[in-house]
Amino acid sequence: MTQRPAARVYRPTVRNIALLASRLRAGELVAVPTETVYGLAANALDTRACRQIFRAKNRPANDPLIVHVYALKDVEPLCHPNEAALLLAKHFWPGPLTLVLPKTDLIPAIVTSGGSSVAIRMPQHPVFRRLLKQTGLPLAAPSANPFGYISPTSAEHVRENLGSKISHILDGGQSRIGLESTIVDLRDPLAPRLLRPGVISAQEIAAVLGRPVSVVKKAGSPHGKGLIAPGMLQRHYSPRTPVVLHDAIETIGEKDEAFIFMRKPSGRQPPNVFWLDNRGRLSGVARRLFSTLREVDAQRFRQIHIETASGDPLAEAINDRLRRAAAR
Repeated sequence: MTQRPAARVYRPTVRNIALLASRLRAGELVAVPTETVYGLAANALDTRACRQIFRAKNRPANDPLIVHVYALKDVEPLCHPNEAALLLAKHFWPGPLTLVLPKTDLIPAIVTSGGSSVAIRMPQHPVFRRLLKQTGLPLAAPSANPFGYISPTSAEHVRENLGSKISHILDGGQSRIGLESTIVDLRDPLAPRLLRPGVISAQEIAAVLGRPVSVVKKAGSPHGKGLIAPGMLQRHYSPRTPVVLHDAIETIGEKDEAFIFMRKPSGRQPPNVFWLDNRGRLSGVARRLFSTLREVDAQRFRQIHIETASGDPLAEAINDRLRRAAAR
């Protein structure tokens, strides 16, 4: 069997973006930078192209995709926005907020796992926005990693995991946020529901809408009927190494175990100690969480011990990813 050449990594030049836009219009896959994590993009209106996403990631068919648009005018052909959705879009877009709304017939069933709603977002990353504008299409793009593994926050992460399965990776630098977008279910605008926490909190959304936002805690199954939105599985964002969570790590154990702190511990540390931000700032913790988990996972420790976050609402998004990474 002929082996696919390793994926090429493209700098975000005018010429390269034009080339990759043409590849997307031709039904190919392109890994793209976003402000949250890197995504694996395909023409959202092309069933065959979207099917390639599921194959490359080994993603179950019941886990739907997020559709990315360039401008607010691009939303209405794809879904039925209500007043609440338009209010949030005008307040938070472009940005890391995904809205779940009733879909139109333009969206293929594969994108929504057969469901009647679609998850839609307008990303903020300038390189991805240039590509969206040049392509002239909505792009379906889940995280660019093997299904269930740690999300990628750099082009190199994508190349390491999917380099033999895709041909094109657009390099836009390190992801600024490092966690996937907040997802809100607005199918019923009078009863908004937070499906996945992110850097935009339920409190911020409630303040804009002028009504409370309920938080969905129940995790989905990797089998069975389609989910409402991605990122809802009990086990997700997971390293191969088993993860154990702690409110606080008090002692450092065996050398074959790794210990990850929220902030840099004082004094000289052994090589099995890691930290997410020198001062424990949650924005820094979020930005480095997935890259640090990847770094530690590659060292083949027997177990990873990691502290959970506390403080402002971003802690809930960080801890959501940690709980799913630790689930067995």
